[in-house]
Amino acid sequence: MAMRPYGHLARHRPPMKQHPNDLTTAPIPRLIRRITIPVSIGLFFNTMYNVVDTYFGGLISTTALAAMSLSLPVFFIIISMGSGISTGATALIANALGAGKRDEARLYAFQGITFGAVISVALSFLGMAAAPHLFRILGADEAYLAICLTYMDILFKGTIFFILVYMLNAVLNAMGNTRTYRNFLIIGFLLNVILDPWFILGGWGVPAMGVAGIALATVLVQVIGCVYLGIHVRKTGLFAGGTPREFLPRPAPFMEIARQGFPASLNIMTIAIGVFVITYFISGFGKAAVAAYGVGMRIEQIVLLPAIGLNTATLTLIAQNYGARRFDRIREILRKCLAYGVAMAACGGAAVFLLSGRLMSLFSEDPAVIAVGTTYLKIEALVLAAYVVLFVCVAALQGVKRPLFAVVIGLFRQIIAPVAVFYFLTRMHGVGVQGIWWGICGITWTAAVIAFFYARGKIRNLLGE
Repeated sequence: MAMRPYGHLARHRPPMKQHPNDLTTAPIPRLIRRITIPVSIGLFFNTMYNVVDTYFGGLISTTALAAMSLSLPVFFIIISMGSGISTGATALIANALGAGKRDEARLYAFQGITFGAVISVALSFLGMAAAPHLFRILGADEAYLAICLTYMDILFKGTIFFILVYMLNAVLNAMGNTRTYRNFLIIGFLLNVILDPWFILGGWGVPAMGVAGIALATVLVQVIGCVYLGIHVRKTGLFAGGTPREFLPRPAPFMEIARQGFPASLNIMTIAIGVFVITYFISGFGKAAVAAYGVGMRIEQIVLLPAIGLNTATLTLIAQNYGARRFDRIREILRKCLAYGVAMAACGGAAVFLLSGRLMSLFSEDPAVIAVGTTYLKIEALVLAAYVVLFVCVAALQGVKRPLFAVVIGLFRQIIAPVAVFYFLTRMHGVGVQGIWWGICGITWTAAVIAFFYARGKIRNLLGE
């Protein structure tokens, strides 16, 4: 649904702050670096934040570490919805800015924040109701189940703060500002290093909370993030001339945000379901295998940080240039982001392969956890470049308002193929847990090849080739 111009919003037009390098005219390599580097640095600290949680969870007990790993696919419900609708909002705001439609961009920013708040309330109630059933399916019971629920109930109650952080950052991303979010992630990491041991062990008027302390620290950091990002969003000038009434829900922008954001959310939701599927099959091999997978995923996230930064750069730059009808630049953005990403993934994969055992031993002293995790990392080292291709191509399609492919490829990569392949390898042929690792490798590369040719074809159609 195309947005109609909102003439009544055009009475006051204070200038927005602009970066000296315009996203539709400046050299593309420079713009990619400008957006990617802050994102990658920020996400490094965000991942280290999760590493700190994993480290302290391991100090509590192997059961606590396994419970946190088991919570990942459930927590991904929040992540997928927040990341997806923020991606849709980023694309819409950036498209409007690239086309010079400032009022439309402002309305999407206002409505995106409101949309996120509404979604977060629904997620909180649904998450707390569904979590016990999901954990039981994954094999949790008694004390194991109690730890999982204690951890996740606190996170679900703080859902609104997670989602608002995403939506505020969507406004900044659409304008090419990735430094503010980077700064928040650095601050959040430093706070977590202090809050985790304090809340876990207690002291200075705070009771010892164990795993619940890790969750509470995470929610508190998100509250601080909402305040910090909100201040910087206001400073952009995009909201200047607006009124509080623009926060009231409006059907047209809500539907457009949903149309662009829900496919992205569903794509990321398939990742959550995919982790759920993987965890379901892994849980049959014991708690050590579940814990090893959780630790291995943290390490993998660190190595993929530059690729995630390129994902943001691809979305922002292509969305702005699509709005400005600079189709010639879109092809170059996609080509350069793919080239940079694959090169970085190759270097990271070599490091992971060579250091896999040492990396696992940083997070667990359990020989079984280290052995299973080492094998996982060695195989995953071969898959990293495929993730880059997937991320960049899906982001490019989102930038040109083609979000549905993400859902299709996500369903194939995360649900349909894994269920069939994992069952075939582990249940019918008894390959063991390594069958899951090799299944991930083959499925991911297949999806990456499909995504590459599909995205290239769509970009060529835009150029009339």
